[in-house]
Amino acid sequence: MTSWGDFRRAEPAFAELAERILRRGIALVVATLRADGSPRVSGIEVVLDDAGPDVQLAFGSMPGARKGADLRRDPRFALHAAPADQSGGDLGDGDLKISGRAVLQGALSGPVAGDAFRVELTEVVWTGLNEDRNRLVVRWWTPGGGMQRTERE
Repeated sequence: MTSWGDFRRAEPAFAELAERILRRGIALVVATLRADGSPRVSGIEVVLDDAGPDVQLAFGSMPGARKGADLRRDPRFALHAAPADQSGGDLGDGDLKISGRAVLQGALSGPVAGDAFRVELTEVVWTGLNEDRNRLVVRWWTPGGGMQRTERE
């Protein structure tokens, strides 16, 4: 079980970039699996919760939402944070993809009802441009494989 805090300790600079992308809150989409195995995508908001001894990436699902039902049945998910401005072909800070398992924590705390989930990471992937902005760069981290990188035209 790999938390966001584990990722942050392993790759602090990469985690800082990922957190900046997540915090901008633009076009966050989560993919879950329906009962028949087909994919479902839903808009989502995430929280980086550092109130406890370890930083957790967390999100919620409203009562009766299909997203929550999907995750209670099969906790695998993929989250995508799109580039800030795609209209001019500028990737800005790039885009971010996170995969893992959503672990049900119980009811959401606060004024909104629903289910709270914390993330167990299996992969964090960033796609953007190199410094010269002439090649696509893909960087990814997994708990067992560490950081990897590739570039392509």
